[in-house]
Amino acid sequence: MSIWEAILLGIIQGLTEFLPVSSSGHLVLFEKILNIDTPTLAFNVAVHFATLVAVCVVFWKDILTLLKKPIQKLTLWLIIATIPAGIAGVLFSDIFEGFNDSGVTLGIGFLITAIFLLISSKLKPGTIEKENMKWYDALFIGIMQMVAILPGISRSGSTLTGGLFRKIKKEDAVKFAFLLSIPVILGGFILETYDAAKAGFANIDILPILIGMIFAGISGFFAIKIFVKTVLKGKIQYFAYYVTVLGVFCILDQFVFHIVL
Repeated sequence: MSIWEAILLGIIQGLTEFLPVSSSGHLVLFEKILNIDTPTLAFNVAVHFATLVAVCVVFWKDILTLLKKPIQKLTLWLIIATIPAGIAGVLFSDIFEGFNDSGVTLGIGFLITAIFLLISSKLKPGTIEKENMKWYDALFIGIMQMVAILPGISRSGSTLTGGLFRKIKKEDAVKFAFLLSIPVILGGFILETYDAAKAGFANIDILPILIGMIFAGISGFFAIKIFVKTVLKGKIQYFAYYVTVLGVFCILDQFVFHIVL
């Protein structure tokens, strides 16, 4: 992997991991458009760690509160919300990996993301604080996150929509969506680290990995800030327009032009 490819993939990973546009969908799409080789496991481990650091930096106060008092309702809600995606990821990992390699779900995935975002933009503000939600609210958000395993469907967009649909306050729905991303990113980081360790770390080019990691962390930090401001200002529909264009492009290319997919 060249330095420029590492920079590009690092920025894409950082931005799209937290903006509601699907990081997996963008990585698959850009790898195919630019004919970039699939990143190594070591690279994936590095950029996932960088995005994990980014979300921890932005929400360090909330994370510190949870660490100081781990036995509380919010901790339980996060655990419940993590379960659906965890089960689906373990049971159907080969199927999802196949979708990721082929890009066959990109078009419909982007359009589903657009629908989620448009729905969230139309929902009336809720009044429930994240600590006061019920177990079935957390489970619903978790199911929405599970759906986002498919490439093209945004995790942050789907979990935000799930929270707003359950009448959770906008600010708390955003925070819960990002706090929920931590165990998912951490889980992916651990699994990829294990796979990379099995494959061996010999002959790894360190420089592209470090550069990709830096750009993923910085872009991820700003992506979170942009997303939070956009949601609070009620402008989330602009992301919906963007992924709609991407979805239509992918479907047309897949069935008509056959240039990328």
